Amino acid sequence: MDRIRQVLFLASALALCWLLMQIVHEAGHVLGAWLTGARVERVVLHPLAISRTDVSRNLHPGVVAWLGPVVGALAPCVAWQLMPRRWPSAVAIAGFFAGFCLLANGLYLSVGVAEGIGDCGDLMRHGTPARVLVAIGVAASLAGLLIWHRLGSPLALFTAKRLPSWSAALGCALALAGLAAAEIALS
Repeated sequence: MDRIRQVLFLASALALCWLLMQIVHEAGHVLGAWLTGARVERVVLHPLAISRTDVSRNLHPGVVAWLGPVVGALAPCVAWQLMPRRWPSAVAIAGFFAGFCLLANGLYLSVGVAEGIGDCGDLMRHGTPARVLVAIGVAASLAGLLIWHRLGSPLALFTAKRLPSWSAALGCALALAGLAAAEIALS
């Protein structure tokens, strides 16, 4: 039963982080569109799809493209740093999510250069050199790994002293199910 609880918690926590990261990333594109006077036609958020923001009248496509990964990586870090330290569990969760977002957006920038897809393709078409994307992506990825390292070993979740509770595992799974259902309903 302990193994089921661990797997349920870890799988749902990682999937929940992925969906939340996509929301924050796309919010960055929406912010970029709003700041530059572009029009957001559609934001695609679906648990079985890669998210995207469709923009028209975009006179500053580089700004709109950059703000996705920048906000997607930095907003969770700011939220984590502003979290009251008297809530240590919430601080740890926010730190894990901040590291996840840095790693995901960093890998997206540094690996996406090879295919020139998504934001990387847009950024390169509008003048950002591939080496800049790779450098920023590697730096963000390393920062995310550093945050995770400072939070402690993930193997601690597999020791009897640090097993996630059933309420934590079920709560995480229910949060994932609720977010996925909302994304499907709004698609």
